[in-house]
Parts: sequence; structure tokens; C-alpha cells
Amino acid sequence: MPQIELTPAERREQRAQAHHLDPVVHIGADGLTDGVRKEVDAALNAHGLIKIRVLAGERAERELMYQQLAAELNAAPVQHIGKLLVLWRPQPVKERAIDEDRMPGPKTVKVVKNSQRGGQRPEIKMLRVLGNQRLTPGGQIKRAKKRKPTSVKKRQAD
Repeated sequence: MPQIELTPAERREQRAQAHHLDPVVHIGADGLTDGVRKEVDAALNAHGLIKIRVLAGERAERELMYQQLAAELNAAPVQHIGKLLVLWRPQPVKERAIDEDRMPGPKTVKVVKNSQRGGQRPEIKMLRVLGNQRLTPGGQIKRAKKRKPTSVKKRQAD
């Protein structure tokens, strides 16, 4: 598989995003094994942009690993600085099965009511709000009202 080529502007943007990342894969003394390749591939699928730390080897060996990973995993080499390698690959689109019968699940909401008298602890309640319910500003649970159909004039205005 050929590796992805980035323009200098895209590479600069990816380097900026990778600056705050921690390494997710560490390559030890054994070098580039099949297990390491699988982990790098899984990390690229999960995150898209990853840092890899190489714990052993000379600069030439690390550069070779960097280029091999980019070529084998169809990734873009973003940066190689010291013992850190940065690779990027667009994340695959996750397909979700759409279930039309599925409704929103219940949510647990924390309601805090301050005491009317100062200095007393607020009253804290944990309420469970179902999909067809709403929470009022006063902390009460009400059933959601059905929407009325819009008037003919409003439909024509849209």
C-alpha cells in the first residue's frame, strides 16, 4: 500500500494537533514485530493521529521503522523527532445500524435546590428522567407535550 502524502500546510496542522498527545504505542528492543504493527494499526483506526515512542535503536533504524510503518499501514508520516514518531491516517467511518423503534433511554439528573434560609445545606435529589419527560426549571418532572401541528400560514412562510 502506498503511504498518504501531506502538503506542508497539512503536515504543520497535524504536528500542531499531535503536540499535546502522549505516545500510545511503544516499540521496544525487539523492533518492529507483527504485534507492534497490529497495535499501530488498531491505534490509527481508533485515533487517526498517534505518537509512537521507539525505546531502542539508532536514528537510521528509527527512520527505517517510520517509513515502513507509513508504507505498510497506508499512513502519512507527520513527524520524526528524536525517539518519537507521529503518524496520521483518516479514521474509517463507523457504520451504525439505525433502529427506528429505539427511543432515548432514561437519564439520571442531579437537581440542587438551595435553601431559602441562608447557611443551610442545599437539598440534592437524583431524578430519573425518561425519554418522554422533561425537567422544569423548578426541578419537577413533567411529561413532554405533543407538538401541535403548525398553521397553514406558518407552513407557507417556510
